[in-house]
Amino acid sequence: MTELLKSIWKYRKFIINSIQRDIVSRFSRSSVGGLWMILHPLVQVSMYAIVLSAVLGAKLETISSDYSYAIYITSGIVAWSLFSGIINSCVSLFIKNANLMKKMVFPKIALPIITLGVNLVNFFFLLIAVVIIFLLLKHFPGPNIFWIIPVTIVLITLALSLGLIAGILNVFVRDVSVVMPIVLQLGFWFTPIIYPVSILPDRFKFWLNFNPMFPVVEAFHDVLAYRNSPDLLSLLSVFIFSLILLFIGFFLFKKASPEMVDVL
Repeated sequence: MTELLKSIWKYRKFIINSIQRDIVSRFSRSSVGGLWMILHPLVQVSMYAIVLSAVLGAKLETISSDYSYAIYITSGIVAWSLFSGIINSCVSLFIKNANLMKKMVFPKIALPIITLGVNLVNFFFLLIAVVIIFLLLKHFPGPNIFWIIPVTIVLITLALSLGLIAGILNVFVRDVSVVMPIVLQLGFWFTPIIYPVSILPDRFKFWLNFNPMFPVVEAFHDVLAYRNSPDLLSLLSVFIFSLILLFIGFFLFKKASPEMVDVL
């Protein structure tokens, strides 16, 4: 694992330049350039605010706002969009870059790091869009919004570890890329994103303990929706679990990397 980390640091300029090229290429293909990176998430978040609150009139008593339900669901979707985006990008990452892996000499572990960087840029603009919408709804998280930084670190560690393992397995078993969207869809509904935990029967709440995204999404709810500090103890347990998974992912990558090139 130490060697992989050293190779990432050694090729850091290559990684940064690759992230920049990916973002710039998106700009160049659009007539309005990078404006879409703000407009698209802004419209997406606006729809939740309008449809859920203004049209359906859904509210939560725990949030003091006429748009409480929209604020709650938007806070959770911010977290899930980054999580699912990283995993979906990683699943077919090595297959899509097969020619690059065969022709260029560079640490292959740079590919998921580049994907992570691109998704973080998208997340940054989505978060800006959410804050703008919350300001318009007269709901600003306040100083607690800075808790988003450590919470996001926990999230990306979990997502990268799962995405890396899924991407490696997909090289050898192509069904992984077909199954993963189904797993993520089930995970979305199994995580309290569009419904509060309080409405769940007690017999179902127990199973949330086996969902590592539950504490992360709840942390986003705490910070963005409830304007509170997150539960650090539960986040610490998820972070430790994620680090173990990440170590397993790096170990699998190191062992499987030579065979991956041959299979591809």
